[in-house]
Amino acid sequence: MLVTVEIPDEVAAAVQARGETPESYVRGLIDHAVRRSSSDASVAPKKRDIQWFLREMAANSDKIPQLPDEAFTRESFYRDHE
Repeated sequence: MLVTVEIPDEVAAAVQARGETPESYVRGLIDHAVRRSSSDASVAPKKRDIQWFLREMAANSDKIPQLPDEAFTRESFYRDHE
């Protein structure tokens, strides 16, 4: 089956920067969605939502900025609550 999809320029540029073609990227998205929907069919809806959330969180984990250890001290969390 042939389907025409319009991909925004910035998405196409990001895909090509990773060394993929837009066609292979879209094929991968479709394959992933089909596999996920068939494997999720037997999972309870709440559990499926949590699994989706965790997958999405992991997919974007490379965009989380690195923070120094000092950012996670008790003092850094409560400095405005004296």
